[in-house]
Amino acid sequence: MPDGIPTIELLESTHNFPCRYVFKIIGKNVNDFPGRVVTAMRSALEASADPPHSLRETSGGRHVSVTFEPVVRTPHQVVAAYSALHLTEDVVMIF
Repeated sequence: MPDGIPTIELLESTHNFPCRYVFKIIGKNVNDFPGRVVTAMRSALEASADPPHSLRETSGGRHVSVTFEPVVRTPHQVVAAYSALHLTEDVVMIF
């Protein structure tokens, strides 16, 4: 498991599922980075539509952050989302 992905045990001890869970992904603002992150999150959450999200570019426009706050049903969904996001090209940081 890549660094930064919480364990199932940790998630179960700190959250009552289902619950809202915040994901913030920062990446290089290239090659439709926000669109690729939204696609990865949609797939990981097995959602029928793009999950609601917000975007914020850095002042220079080199990086962009994408924030999600979906309702997740299980800790396994959280781990699946982190795993999918870690595989997305141009990700700089996930928290």
